[in-house]
Amino acid sequence: MMDLIIPEGELDLDVIAAKMLQFEQADCPVIHRFSPGLYIREVRVPSDTLAIGHYQKCEHLNLFLQGKVLMYNEDGTKTELTAPMIFTAPPGRKMGYVIDEMVWLNIYPTQETDVETLEETYLDKNVTWQEHKKLMDTIKANDRISDIEDYKALISDYGLTEEDVRKETEDETDQVPIPAGDYKFLISNSNIEGKGVFASASIDPGEIIGPANVDGKRTPLGRYCNHSMQPNAKMIRIGNDIFLAAISEIPGCRGGLNGEEITTDYRKNLKLIGREPCREYIQQ
Repeated sequence: MMDLIIPEGELDLDVIAAKMLQFEQADCPVIHRFSPGLYIREVRVPSDTLAIGHYQKCEHLNLFLQGKVLMYNEDGTKTELTAPMIFTAPPGRKMGYVIDEMVWLNIYPTQETDVETLEETYLDKNVTWQEHKKLMDTIKANDRISDIEDYKALISDYGLTEEDVRKETEDETDQVPIPAGDYKFLISNSNIEGKGVFASASIDPGEIIGPANVDGKRTPLGRYCNHSMQPNAKMIRIGNDIFLAAISEIPGCRGGLNGEEITTDYRKNLKLIGREPCREYIQQ
């Protein structure tokens, strides 16, 4: 397949990427690691995979932690890299054939903890990839119609309107940033409502996804997790705080696209914090 995709001589990565999107995409889990003043974007790519990264806008530190990869240089030459390696890379875009499973870390100095903002700041995602993402989102939208209708019925049961709920969601007085830690999710546009929470790496049943409410204040995870009739996660109380935990396997990132949207049952969430509906709800 590589010979069919990669021409001889200088590389046009946009053309190659467009051809690659016609093939089945590989699992490429992304873990977002935060510590004070530092963001680490960890990408794991399986062996026997051809991978093209997004364009890196800024010079930054790279840690090639595990694996072996054959890098294709812009002039058509090749360089074989074997982990471990640490180096500062200039702005640009990389393409490589992963010989042995690769773990690669991009390291950025920043106080920001919103992954969507970080990606807009440091990465340039080309037009072909963005159009592919829009197409995939459109295909998935039909699967969420029943969730949207049930969400509308739910807020009616609680004597609320969509405007009431949106106003409460957008009120940031009871919100705090995500605490330092390692996370397998990001916030992005949802087919259910507004923003949603999406897996960036596979999450196992029973796994704690992250804190949703800390010291009585919502984190972005708690604020943006959308409702579903068949949720893949649930809110659980641990001590005084509320965490989001997976109740089924949640697939992560494939080919750079967001994984499955992480959802909960809002009726159970509201019951957890002691809020009852205005009228009796009979689940069908």
